Amino acid sequence: MTSRERFFAACACTPLDRPPLWVMRQAGRYLPEYRELKAQSSFLTMVKTPALATEVTLQPLRRFAMDAAILFSDILVIPEAIGQPYAFRDTGGIAMAYALETRAQIDALAPADAVLEKLSYVADTLALLKTELAGQKALLGFGGSPWTLATYMVEGGSSDEFERIKTLFYTERATFDALLEKLTAAIIVYFKMQIRAGADAIQIFDSWGGLIAGPDYEAASLKWIRQIIAALPAEFPVILYAKGTASHLTDQAFTGARVLSVDWACDLSVVRRTLPANVAVQGNLDPILLNTTPDIVRHETTRLLESMRGTTGHIFNLGHGITPRAKIECMETLVETVTTWRN
Repeated sequence: MTSRERFFAACACTPLDRPPLWVMRQAGRYLPEYRELKAQSSFLTMVKTPALATEVTLQPLRRFAMDAAILFSDILVIPEAIGQPYAFRDTGGIAMAYALETRAQIDALAPADAVLEKLSYVADTLALLKTELAGQKALLGFGGSPWTLATYMVEGGSSDEFERIKTLFYTERATFDALLEKLTAAIIVYFKMQIRAGADAIQIFDSWGGLIAGPDYEAASLKWIRQIIAALPAEFPVILYAKGTASHLTDQAFTGARVLSVDWACDLSVVRRTLPANVAVQGNLDPILLNTTPDIVRHETTRLLESMRGTTGHIFNLGHGITPRAKIECMETLVETVTTWRN
């Protein structure tokens, strides 16, 4: 069985001898070869240059026996493509070129079809990766949820309180909905482009989904995610990762997503038992464990695997992205533990 076949089997909740494995942010700053490349090119240059983005995507697969590659890119390419560029603050975090403050600014954003030209470099990268992987590994595309993208666009960048986006949601719902409609349309175009270019599955990052009050999660985020999934080809594997939304997992299971990626705060074995049997789960080792020691990683990884013994539909991953301080020896231990374990 190829890694790609293993990944598809897990998405379909087919019994497997071990779960497939990949790691959020598996291509990144914890790898010395990434840091070396980053010293020569900016992050955005690497994202927008297909040859460089392909190289970065493949770096972790050369070191570790991963079952999937995930496109090296960024969720904020969508705001940039429709007219709101971004950069990285010297002090850390994201800075949008400006904050969306008026309905007129939202109306002035480019239509969804602008994505096809502006983000053609993403399609080119995926095509290169498809050739490089030669059908052996799964190729994952991704994008941000409308709500999560809107938080950056309205706040003007990274935020601690998210006051502006929440105020917009509660006081000017028609304006909020106009922005989310634009983003939803752009993301649909973007995901369809990724699928045509060769993506085997797509992960939606609703990274800030847990920030909206529970009763409002549907209107602020989930309804738009549901529209996106409904617009994609039937049965195409969509993974939904929504950090801090454990109370909404059942609702997420009925969005049409084939896989729910779960953060580290949840007991994954409990989640597996409570969700419909035809919805797979992904996760959910605490990424900070990779900053500790190989012995701790082996113990905690085995504990998670054993908690899932006898179940189907599990993709092993972290509960969030790997940190820049992760140790190579800890990642090696994680991969060895998962790939040698047997169900």
